[in-house]
Amino acid sequence: MDAAGIYQWLLDGRSTFEVHVICSITALAMCEARANGHAVTAGLGLAGPELKTLADQFFPHASPLIHEMGGDSPLAVPEDEACLRDLLARYSSSGSALQQQLSLLIARRAMRPNHLWQDLGLRNRGELSQLLRTHFAPLANRNTRDMKWKKFFYRMICRDEGYRLCTAPSCAECDDFQVCFGDESGESLMARTRLGAASGLVLLQFQAPENQ
Repeated sequence: MDAAGIYQWLLDGRSTFEVHVICSITALAMCEARANGHAVTAGLGLAGPELKTLADQFFPHASPLIHEMGGDSPLAVPEDEACLRDLLARYSSSGSALQQQLSLLIARRAMRPNHLWQDLGLRNRGELSQLLRTHFAPLANRNTRDMKWKKFFYRMICRDEGYRLCTAPSCAECDDFQVCFGDESGESLMARTRLGAASGLVLLQFQAPENQ
């Protein structure tokens, strides 16, 4: 089963935006884990009780499989990810349990090489902006120039730590303007894995428990 199929299984017919986001992230992480032979924790940034709580809340039917895929495996958090976790948690809209979970998930997926919306499994950048403006409004509202989200996050971290991310006198005078503000369109990773599986380029064995 490809990431899109896993997503639909996790979603289980529900339609809220938050469930869509959590299922999208988890589906990509599960797909990556099976393809690369890693524990699912590597793609989620959650392990042990935190991951069990997430699974029990959003897709209890998948909890046994997530456990089998290394849900209790040790989790290393590099310093840059820890800084991003802290930034998101401090600037969450209400400090809710969901927003704390999202802080961990977003921070881990931000370590991936694609546009952040892609590595979250979302359909487009607009969904990422909606997510951030809903659950991390104090942070999102400071992105007044619509900077790329990853660049903006690290700019905020560097300001907090007293460093300068950029030496250009202003964005308008920078030769790398597109690096921070350029287009973030592209293909959804859900679609990419679906097309890859259909063409035989990706073969992923995924079997949901028969009694779930």
